[in-house]
Amino acid sequence: MRVAFVSMETTRHRDTDGTRRVERVARHLADRGHDVTIFCAQWWDGYEETITRDHVDYRAVTVSPTVPSFATRLPVLLALHRPDVVHARPDPPAGVVAASLGGTLGRAPLVAERYGDEPIEDDRFYERVATAPDALVTPSETVRTEMRELGAPDERSHVIPESIDMSLVRNVDPAEEIDVVYANPLDGTGNVESLLLGLAELRDRDWSATIIGDGPERDSHEGQAADLRIDDRVTFTGECDRERRVALYKGAHAFVQTARRACFATEFLWSLACGCVGIVEYQAESSAHELVREHGRSFRVTDPQSIADAIVDAGEFDRMAVDEGWQEFDHDAVLERYLDVYRDLADAWGLL
Repeated sequence: MRVAFVSMETTRHRDTDGTRRVERVARHLADRGHDVTIFCAQWWDGYEETITRDHVDYRAVTVSPTVPSFATRLPVLLALHRPDVVHARPDPPAGVVAASLGGTLGRAPLVAERYGDEPIEDDRFYERVATAPDALVTPSETVRTEMRELGAPDERSHVIPESIDMSLVRNVDPAEEIDVVYANPLDGTGNVESLLLGLAELRDRDWSATIIGDGPERDSHEGQAADLRIDDRVTFTGECDRERRVALYKGAHAFVQTARRACFATEFLWSLACGCVGIVEYQAESSAHELVREHGRSFRVTDPQSIADAIVDAGEFDRMAVDEGWQEFDHDAVLERYLDVYRDLADAWGLL
């Protein structure tokens, strides 16, 4: 299948969850033998219009991420490319509108994907993002609801979650045993304070906790742990690579998710696959609770006291290092869900 992705900015311009997700899907499609091109602003040196990385072609639409020029040039380039499907990110939303025109000219259906971390600065354009595509993909019901409120039809909306590497989960050795692990950027949305207050309620019990991540609030959180007199049992590891994170999750008994905003709780998913008991504090702008609606090894909580109670109650569950029940979130399984959307659209358009 010939797939044209539209993402004016790539991870080389600005590294976000949304850009990483689209590029990962593009790489996985290319690894499966599909013809994949990302139409973007140029990020490489030289005068080549196209370069190839990891079997994915990157096609420069403009030499810099300039919205008017990008939106003007894109439709003709897409039409000349003749893809089977166009898959566009709404950052900027004008890129999806331009991709829709390009798809029409080239007789290709349009899939728009909103991860949820793209800024909504103009509702008029986002209404087009919600209603113009032949299919709309979001990573969670939380983000899907936001798009539905902008007019996205239910029958064209698809929730396709983030994916993980289950072979890595199986093959990495567990780190030292700990009771609680947390992972999130330590910024204004991380809400580590809820976890620390919950742990402080258990000051008279024997436990250990590890906090993964870094950011502007780290010093404040370390100070809070000291003020609560639990700093001798809380380890701040800073940033860790994926293998180290998996090792820590496999050694932990419970993962506590407290972040105020999560378009998709990816680290929470990795921890669940690594056998952690899931403890998630409900937040209005977080989709984390969606992962454990039907998961027995989990607790949904609302405040620090209930976090403390859930950490104690997690002792009812045996430790696990791998939970095969999360195989449906493996990279290959999730990629098939994208391909199902593409095939259904191609069939509807009479392209198969």
